[in-house]
Amino acid sequence: MTDMNALLEPGMLVRHPDCPDWGIGQVQSNIGGRITVNFREEGKVVLEGSRVALMPVIEE
Repeated sequence: MTDMNALLEPGMLVRHPDCPDWGIGQVQSNIGGRITVNFREEGKVVLEGSRVALMPVIEE
């Protein structure tokens, strides 16, 4: 898991750097490096934190 992903907590807003068309997602959980995010355009996705560095979104 990247250092930034380790800081992600439920409720935080993020973007997937490789899938901008998914829109903004809200972190549902971050357990053992597996991050569950509910994206506006893609729905619920479980990501392996060691494979992608999610980008936090500050207010939108």
